[in-house]
Amino acid sequence: MPHARRTPNGASAAERITGACVPPKESLVEYAAYIGGKKVYALDIVEALRLVRAHNEAIGEDAKAPAFVWVGLHEPKAPEVEWLAEVFGLHPLAVEDAVKAHQRPKVERYGESLFVVLKTLAYIDHEVLSDTSEIIATGEIMVFVGPDFVVTVRHGEHCPLTEVRARLEEKPKLLNRGPTGVLHAIADFVVDKYLTVADCMQEELEEVEAKVFADVSSRDIGRIYHLKREMIEMKRAVTPLQAPLGALPQRRMIPSEMRDYFRDVGDHLSRVCEQVESSNELCNSVLQAALARSNALANEDMRKISSWVAIMAAPTMIAGIYGMNFDFMPELKWVFGYPLALGVMLVVCTLLYRGFRRNGWL
Repeated sequence: MPHARRTPNGASAAERITGACVPPKESLVEYAAYIGGKKVYALDIVEALRLVRAHNEAIGEDAKAPAFVWVGLHEPKAPEVEWLAEVFGLHPLAVEDAVKAHQRPKVERYGESLFVVLKTLAYIDHEVLSDTSEIIATGEIMVFVGPDFVVTVRHGEHCPLTEVRARLEEKPKLLNRGPTGVLHAIADFVVDKYLTVADCMQEELEEVEAKVFADVSSRDIGRIYHLKREMIEMKRAVTPLQAPLGALPQRRMIPSEMRDYFRDVGDHLSRVCEQVESSNELCNSVLQAALARSNALANEDMRKISSWVAIMAAPTMIAGIYGMNFDFMPELKWVFGYPLALGVMLVVCTLLYRGFRRNGWL
């Protein structure tokens, strides 16, 4: 039976796994050993690890293209991650974070391995966008990076790593960078998704901005406020990653030839953070403009209503006076009294209408 890394008491990692831990099955997306820039299939994860470590031991520690195992999981159960922790020697704290998810973006070092948490973003397109439609979907990718292994744990339905794995497998030169090369490819993929989502949100804001200054309704304000909430969610995912990703090239585990690549990803992330911040400020401005315009329209409607009420008050007053039951009223017995009353009403209403129109109330 293939064996994994030996412990000080001589037992392999696979032999030390208790009955509570089970190999990943339902959550397992794919696993493989990568030796010499090529994908090598194995019977199971332990066998793949044995092949990799046997190859690395044979070529020596100074080799520039170490072999490694890449295991990909999607929303695994705790026993499955604990099984991998026994096989690869993962730290319990990192394992707990990977199972529970909902972590802040971070980079932590545990012994000879790194634990990286990346927030993922995806833009959800809608044919008809309502005030409650989800525009941005979030998820997480946890990456365990060791000298000879990469374990990725993904939470959420969006941003699968199949594309990243396929791109690396097509170019052996990229695979020869080892586990840190895989980490760079994943980080670059996630940050590129950030940029795509940021561009889509920018288009949404520009469309809403154009509607605000053309015509605004309560529905538009609700949509702007919904976009504001989505921008805050996006900012929470992007901004906290800037500091740990910027410090990643200074880590001793990152080979010198890979540090420039991580700096390039950090530059892209800085651009995304700036765009998110500017979009967030634009969203604030659009929301304030929409509220101001809505109040202005409401005031304009109130002025129109008040003007018409004042115009209708004049004939109502005259008609109310002549509707009183008095015998001695001015011009009550006159033949032209009734036309005169109507004429006075018409003249007063016309003068009021012209006055309100001249002042911009109508």
